[in-house]
Amino acid sequence: QMRLVESGGGLVQAGGSLRLSCAAPNQTFSTYTMAWFRQGPGKEREFVATIIWSGVNTAYADSVKGRFTISRDNTKNTVYLQMNGLKPEDTAVYYCAAAYRAWAPRRANAYESWGQGTQVTVSS
Repeated sequence: QMRLVESGGGLVQAGGSLRLSCAAPNQTFSTYTMAWFRQGPGKEREFVATIIWSGVNTAYADSVKGRFTISRDNTKNTVYLQMNGLKPEDTAVYYCAAAYRAWAPRRANAYESWGQGTQVTVSS
């Protein structure tokens, strides 16, 4: 399993932006598909976005499409989630996840490594 360290969460007003980062220091990052999931208060964990190991293919949940962008820098062992046009319903703990050579799955149980989560709160 990989050790994943998220950062970048915080409190922002509706319409604002945040960029989340997830680092995998000193690990073979470039062979892993990476994803972001989130879990809001009283809700189940849900898929947000994923990017395959090469960075060529991405996929998004319908609820964030057009507002969020996932990207990765394999030279820095880091995946990012740029979140624009934030809404109160985006409030959640955001988790980074990794799956070895997986083809951009949206199911949480397809990912074998998880970060500790970072809180994102969007005020109205």
